[in-house]
Amino acid sequence: MDRRVVITGLGAITPLGCTIKTIWDNLCEGVSGIRRIARFDATGYPAQIAGEAWDFVPERYLDRRDLRRTDRFVHLALAASQEAMDDAGLSITAEMAERVGVYVGTAFGGMESLETVHTTLIDKGPNRVSPLFPAMLLGNLASGHISMRFGATGPNNSSVTACAAGAHSLGEALHIIKRGAADVMIAGGTEAVITPLTISSFGNMRALSPNTAAPQEASRPFDRERNGFVMSEGAGILILEELQHARRRGARIYGELLGYGSAGDAYHLTAPCPDGAGAARCMTSALRDAGITADSVDYINAHATSTPAGDAAETMAIKTVFKDRAATLPISATKSMTGHTLGAAGAIEAIFTLLALYHGVLPPTINYQHPDPECDLDYVPNTARQVRIRTAMCNSFGFGGTNAVLLWRVFHA
Repeated sequence: MDRRVVITGLGAITPLGCTIKTIWDNLCEGVSGIRRIARFDATGYPAQIAGEAWDFVPERYLDRRDLRRTDRFVHLALAASQEAMDDAGLSITAEMAERVGVYVGTAFGGMESLETVHTTLIDKGPNRVSPLFPAMLLGNLASGHISMRFGATGPNNSSVTACAAGAHSLGEALHIIKRGAADVMIAGGTEAVITPLTISSFGNMRALSPNTAAPQEASRPFDRERNGFVMSEGAGILILEELQHARRRGARIYGELLGYGSAGDAYHLTAPCPDGAGAARCMTSALRDAGITADSVDYINAHATSTPAGDAAETMAIKTVFKDRAATLPISATKSMTGHTLGAAGAIEAIFTLLALYHGVLPPTINYQHPDPECDLDYVPNTARQVRIRTAMCNSFGFGGTNAVLLWRVFHA
């Protein structure tokens, strides 16, 4: 049986806002969510800017007891999940519970809790360390808490694949539904790592942009002056649903998830293949899984972190896969506005890709001022573009050479 998978609900918490409407409006207007770090005093740190979830109020979603017992990456995931479930109009009954699963990825898990608990250990001794620490740290706890909140007793899993975790989670959720193991999956990614340790380590790696003077201009994918990514936090959750299940309950459908590719670079722990070979293999794998050709793709939401090597390699990969069409294929780099949300990025950008299909508007790549001979494609520079598209690709690539690509299509009966 050909089980088609559609999207019936969206939820996100990002530096651009805490509702889908606010986020989408800001995205289309080219608003940047990057500012000086507020979560801790970053004076003297190698990077002092970030994309925080500035408007997020966790107390709106969790009571005081649950806030103390969970990490911020779980708070973000629960908030985004609540919005997605409400948006889908989905209530899980006892009869359907075992046919609803959860698959939410993250790169780091409870990093904020790790640093806090370690400080307690050093300052106050081992007897003061919380016995709940493992349940605050583990990356799969976002999926666990979501399943408990909504009563989803179907497949429960989590991808922990660096910056591709959100996309891998969506792709694996797609295949769970396609093979008949579930009818609905609550899937996506979440991350909260704006902490002293992560900012220090990534900054000392020279992976982060040091542009403290102009935070909103720091993330500049494909621009010749790009000098590193901007660390951000957030969560993106999508409700994936088997088409007939969605139809029976009269759900609104945003679009269809057609296919998913996964491939490894087998090249370097942190750097991509310079020729983009791993990314190209992943794009080709996704096209094969979807049963379409490269000529069918109208638009790409790029991984595009604003690093010199990464953006050039992705451009090479796109040229390899799309050949002569690459020059005219519109490509958005939405991290120019959100910064890099690591394990949440693939899911947040999947939402952006779906909304571009749904509304017929391509978000811009802001801060694109200096063309780079190595990055010479159509990056939808600086201004959103109204274009009706039918099929779109969303790329996510992570440390360790792990790659994930998703293919989306406007829904048709």
